[in-house]
Amino acid sequence: MKKVYFASPLFSEMERRYNAHIVSGLRGNYPSLDIYVPQEQLEINDKQAYADSKMIANFDTEALIASDLVIAILDGSTIDAGVASEIGVAYAKGIPVIGVYTDTRQLGGDNLKKVEALREIGENQFHYVNLYTIGLVKLNGIVVASEEELVSEIGERLKK
Repeated sequence: MKKVYFASPLFSEMERRYNAHIVSGLRGNYPSLDIYVPQEQLEINDKQAYADSKMIANFDTEALIASDLVIAILDGSTIDAGVASEIGVAYAKGIPVIGVYTDTRQLGGDNLKKVEALREIGENQFHYVNLYTIGLVKLNGIVVASEEELVSEIGERLKK
């Protein structure tokens, strides 16, 4: 059974619901995967209980380095700091990463008005993501733009 670590922001109801939706779909498509989802780990992520930084780091890092693959949700106004850290650990340990970046502002790269607007201060119509973090993903994995692409990419990796 392949072990997958699901790296994603997990603090708002919206984030938790999105994570549950994605993971439920993955478990349905690939029941043989053992998917570790930090928000499901109540020992460290019950926000009414107590877990200090070392407990959280040890618990999640142990699961991360035991994984065969990391799925990293890159969406948000910036890449979540915890997700970026998890990507760094995965890179250092040689664990492949599939980054999921669904921000619709990435569309329109062939629209000349949008491209020309880049020359005017404050008129960037595209979303920016930290290139160092994206580079770490791409050096040992791939960035996909949809849930469908994620499901397909996992299927391709399971064939190997």
